[in-house]
Amino acid sequence: MDLTAKIYLERANNEHLLAKTLQKISETETIKTKLKLPEKITFYSAAITHSYYAIFYAAKAILLTKNITTKTPEIHKKTFEEFKKHFVESGILDTELLMIYKKMIIRADELLQIFKNEKWKRGHFTYSTIPQANQKPAEESIKQATKFVKNIRAVIEK
Repeated sequence: MDLTAKIYLERANNEHLLAKTLQKISETETIKTKLKLPEKITFYSAAITHSYYAIFYAAKAILLTKNITTKTPEIHKKTFEEFKKHFVESGILDTELLMIYKKMIIRADELLQIFKNEKWKRGHFTYSTIPQANQKPAEESIKQATKFVKNIRAVIEK
C-alpha cells in the first residue's frame, strides 16, 4: 500500500475513533465530571463532522490506490466525484467487495450514498443546529462511518 494511502487510512481511523469518543463523552456523566465539563454539554455536532472526515479520508485513501489525487479548491466535491467515477460507476468497488465478502455483498452505491449523506450532514448539522439536537444524526453518522471505513480498508488491504 502506498504510504500516503496508508496515512489517509490511519487518519480515517483516527477521525472515526474521535467521533465515537465524542459521542461517549456526550452521553457519560462520569466522563464529563472527570473532565470538568458542564453537565448539559454535548459534542454531537463534532461527532457528525468527524464521522464525515473518516469517510472522506477513507475515500482519499482508496483513490490513491489508483493514483488519483484530489486537491483544493473544492477538494471534498472532487473527492466525491472521483470516488463515484472510478469506484462506483466503473463497478470496481462492487467486484472487489464481492470477492472479499463472498456471501455478504455490500453494494457500492450504498457506500456512495453514505458518503453523500455524511457530506450533507457535516454542513447542515455543523452550521445549522444546536449540538444537543444532533444525538440521533450523530449515532447514524458514526454507524455509517464504521461501515464505510471498514469496507474501504478491506478493499485496500485485500
